[in-house]
Amino acid sequence: MRNYIKSLILILCVGFVSCESIVDGINDSPNKLDPETLEGRLFLTGALLANTVAQGGHLNRISAMYSGQLIGFTSLYSNIYGYSLSSAESIGAWSRIYVGTIPNVRKIVDVSNGDNLLSGIAKVVEAHAIGTAASLFGDVPYSQAVNPDIPDPAFDDQVSVLNAAIGLLDQGIADLNNSTSRSVTEDIHFGGNKDKWLGVANTLKARYYMHLKDYANAYAAAQNGISSSDGTMSYIPRGDANRAEGDKNLFWTILEGSRTGDIGTGDSYLMQLLDSGSGVYRGNAKTDETARFGYYTVDESGGAANDGIIEQFEPQPLVSFGENTLILAEAGARTAGFDTGLGHLNEHRAYLRAGGRLNASYIGETFMYEDYVAADFENGGMENADGIDATRALLREIVEERYVEGFGMYMPFDDARRLRKDDADLSVPFPLNVASATAHPERLPYSADEVNTNANAPAEPGIFAKTAVNQ
Repeated sequence: MRNYIKSLILILCVGFVSCESIVDGINDSPNKLDPETLEGRLFLTGALLANTVAQGGHLNRISAMYSGQLIGFTSLYSNIYGYSLSSAESIGAWSRIYVGTIPNVRKIVDVSNGDNLLSGIAKVVEAHAIGTAASLFGDVPYSQAVNPDIPDPAFDDQVSVLNAAIGLLDQGIADLNNSTSRSVTEDIHFGGNKDKWLGVANTLKARYYMHLKDYANAYAAAQNGISSSDGTMSYIPRGDANRAEGDKNLFWTILEGSRTGDIGTGDSYLMQLLDSGSGVYRGNAKTDETARFGYYTVDESGGAANDGIIEQFEPQPLVSFGENTLILAEAGARTAGFDTGLGHLNEHRAYLRAGGRLNASYIGETFMYEDYVAADFENGGMENADGIDATRALLREIVEERYVEGFGMYMPFDDARRLRKDDADLSVPFPLNVASATAHPERLPYSADEVNTNANAPAEPGIFAKTAVNQ
């Protein structure tokens, strides 16, 4: 069949050769854009927006339900909350990664012509996207992905993809170090500031080393990571307050649309930790969580009550200063010892004392984060009532703070899976969502589109199958 088609095409081509000069250029539009001649920066905004949705959209909310932070009350989110999760729910995020992000950033590198700033940013964004895919799904296409000559790319093992992401970050860091900051309006995160992108790149390296439980390298990378709150990589909505649609906080948008009433914080374990009236309140003589309790509240009914973390113009952190200081705290305590970990935890508490993530609606509410001292973690101290080893008590507090600080990112879901096997005593003990369940989810399902069209896609293992890094 293929030889027949080739012969027919050849005959048709010969027949048309004599007419070619007559109609040459007749269908060329003077307004047509040739991707090969476009500047690399023109591909950047689309890639950054696609990556933003993959990081802070639907799957992020699902991960928050599976880590005790959100509750699905009705409709779709109620079913997902009860662990009934279809592979159709991953289609959007998978497409954002493999169609919206990676092809665009690779085009930037292809046409950058030695522009190290753009190529460096592009490599960091690709590493962010594919590292998240590997973390959420396990084995994923990468070495053969986004290649028009390979319609059915193989799935690479999770560890190799995370290591490849780290390697790509190293390339991005090298490019950025050889670049100069300049105004790049298409860069919606940092406007072309190379130093802020370098901080993000190193924090992402540290994040992936944490996934791999390589705490020494995580600590080393985080030392070059995001060094101040204004270095946090966030999605910052820039829409019109007078229009319901448009550029708004992603969570706010769904509650103002078809998902009103479906999902919110309710009485989730996270909110219990922040509620001074609950039995698991994390406050003490040095810690008052009143302001964060209000700021983190997500009212499922939508509307003006959501003036905190999902207020319509509230930035959504994707890679944050808080994450970096807490990587330094946990990885530092594990590798350099108690004093190092305590010092970094107190650096984070200083950030919280200055207001942390609180916005104008909650900065005037009560909060307190005094420095801890070694005695607080000794047997019988305020953070060690059960008399465990002092370093373990410190790590437990750090992990709990990561759980709170990470709300809105994948960090709580990542930590819950990372710690269950060898560090269960440190893991935040949020309960199962339904009484009939016997285990917590360990991953999210592959996209239905990928499974149905890629002959090399593995059988879907289900959400309770542990991925390689968490075996």
